[in-house]
Amino acid sequence: MGAKAHAIGVLPPGDMPVALAVGSPFFREFMLGVAEVCDQNDASLLVISGAENRKTWAIKNALVDGFILGHLEEAALVAARQRKTPFVVMDVDAGPEVNSVRVDGRGAARRAAEHLLDLGHRRFAIYSVLRKPADAIWNPATSERRLTGGFPLDHEKLLGYGDALALAGISVNEAPVVEAYPLSPWVDDGARMLLDRSPEATAILAMSDRHAVALLAEAKRREINIPNDLSVIGFDDAENAIFVDPPLTTMAQPTIEKGRIAARTLFEDGPPRRVVLTARLIVRGSPAPPRSPNTGSHGV
Repeated sequence: MGAKAHAIGVLPPGDMPVALAVGSPFFREFMLGVAEVCDQNDASLLVISGAENRKTWAIKNALVDGFILGHLEEAALVAARQRKTPFVVMDVDAGPEVNSVRVDGRGAARRAAEHLLDLGHRRFAIYSVLRKPADAIWNPATSERRLTGGFPLDHEKLLGYGDALALAGISVNEAPVVEAYPLSPWVDDGARMLLDRSPEATAILAMSDRHAVALLAEAKRREINIPNDLSVIGFDDAENAIFVDPPLTTMAQPTIEKGRIAARTLFEDGPPRRVVLTARLIVRGSPAPPRSPNTGSHGV
């Protein structure tokens, strides 16, 4: 990257304004990796608002030498700048001509579901990510499972869950899904909706730790014992996953390293890179084998 402004800009995933973005444990970890590489290159770091009413103007006018984009839709806005500006796209394979860094979401989600299947669970619900701040969406069991408001990574995770469940003779279409924006109050409303409408589930696959933590909090409020009455597994291994009660079992993606790689890609200014990272299962205390059928679900 031929530095002129000596700065790179980061656009968070989803339509997040700056305050919501920096309030996300996942985004903070990602930004730490980016910041380390910026320091090594004597460069500054700009967080660009993802809010719909600010995003276009901010990308057009940001005094930066490169962008890290939370999703591919903003690539056209970067291309519209007067000076050609390099960019890296996160968590989507945008093809051989576009820099991208992503986690193997499908493989990681398959491993998460396999862990719960190995414990004996056969009745699942899925807590997915809605990428805009809006009311939570209920998707009951259906003949064709689709997500309403997810990004490519969310769809990959759904495919991974489906891969594992299919090997156990279970269709992912049988699992009800709630989609919710990953910050309060939306994620808390989604947790209430999921527990209200899927009492038969013995295990919940959460597509982010923020969603899983919201479920743990709502279960505690209802006196549902985690993991004896209901098992929960998350995704990310964000900074608070180990501190909740019980500590959260999750798929840990290398979030800080993802930020480092994205930033290095811009500073090295070489041929397009397509980097795929692997998540690993971190077993803690939030899943357990399901209760026997005669004890009921959710401890009732």
